[in-house]
Amino acid sequence: MSEPFTATVQLPGSCGELVQGSYKGTPFHVTCPINMYSTVTVKLHPGQGKATCTERFAKAASAVRLTLQHLGRGDLDAGLSIESSLPPGKGMASSTADVAGAIIATGLALGRQLEPVDVAGIALSVEPSDGTFFPGIVAFDHRGGKMHFDLGAPPQIEIVVLDFGGEVDTIAFNRQDRSAILRRLEPQVEKALELVKQGLTESRPDLVGEAATVSALANQSILHKPQLEPVMLLARQAGALGVNVAHSGTVIGVLLEAGKHDVSNVTAFLRANLPGLEKVYTARLVGGGARPSVRARPFVGARSQPVGMPSLTETAG
Repeated sequence: MSEPFTATVQLPGSCGELVQGSYKGTPFHVTCPINMYSTVTVKLHPGQGKATCTERFAKAASAVRLTLQHLGRGDLDAGLSIESSLPPGKGMASSTADVAGAIIATGLALGRQLEPVDVAGIALSVEPSDGTFFPGIVAFDHRGGKMHFDLGAPPQIEIVVLDFGGEVDTIAFNRQDRSAILRRLEPQVEKALELVKQGLTESRPDLVGEAATVSALANQSILHKPQLEPVMLLARQAGALGVNVAHSGTVIGVLLEAGKHDVSNVTAFLRANLPGLEKVYTARLVGGGARPSVRARPFVGARSQPVGMPSLTETAG
């Protein structure tokens, strides 16, 4: 194995979540993947199970080491490089894109396409994780991985992503015990979940927007966003479907039905009427899951069975 075996994947980020809260006591979120990506490259060569990268991507390097253990390849080292258009600390799943992308790329470099539940098991051993590595739109337990279920394909929705500055440390945020308030909010969250399920099943963007708005308002008692009400007012004036938020981040999304709005005009309208707005991104709702690169050169001598990592308990919904 004189030449590195390489795989490159792209993994989408997100504009927060469509819905987040708890369901029968289990924390979960409904993913909101967007067409902004991290591109992760892993190169493998003989070694002792180490992974090297820049300090910024230390969590992704930990994920690579765990993946090598999972696949029984502690005899290899990995070099890791990441290019990302996702800003950290905003609730745009930048860390998940890096970590899960590194896990998937490591598997592909060894000729293995890891199942999303196995990716989740490894990722959650590093930190709480978004579910954007699952195909389509899913509901996912981002803390314990105790459940996930597929909700369907994304409808045609454009999103104006609003960043008013600041960052949230998601690891510290998720360490706090919010079980009491999550239980209190479950009726609103369950309403939002039923709306988003119906919206995705029936391809009705209006119901998806309504669900996201219900969840965003419920989350105000957990992570208050002072800009939410002004954004909601302007979104209604623009004829938007609704708004969504990063429930443990800073960004707010304005959801627009594709083909029915001039996104550039709506963006200009929001910029002109929202003081304190630092950055704006325009994005499209997409299905989750990794996009493998044609540059992948797998190591065909990989072992056939993973070892050492339990997969998640799956719950159909």
